[in-house]
Amino acid sequence: MSTAQPSAKRGERKTRQGVVVSDRMDKTVVVLVQRRTTHPLYRKTVTRSEKLHAHDEANDVHTGDLVRVVETRPLSKSKRWRVVEVVERAQ
Repeated sequence: MSTAQPSAKRGERKTRQGVVVSDRMDKTVVVLVQRRTTHPLYRKTVTRSEKLHAHDEANDVHTGDLVRVVETRPLSKSKRWRVVEVVERAQ
């Protein structure tokens, strides 16, 4: 009999991609994430958006950048996301 415990695998974290709309806070950016969905009654494609507060440790992300964020533990009252990479810099 083996006494080795099976390794506990952490669940997959949500990832989103969006545009930075504010970088005025210290180590925090606001990312606008848009998604397209079908209206349940009228079957029309509508755009839904949400603003996520994300942690940016190095303060190197600026307004207009396209970034990828990942879900993380609560870092403050409103911050639950972390910037993973800058997909595209603003022109």
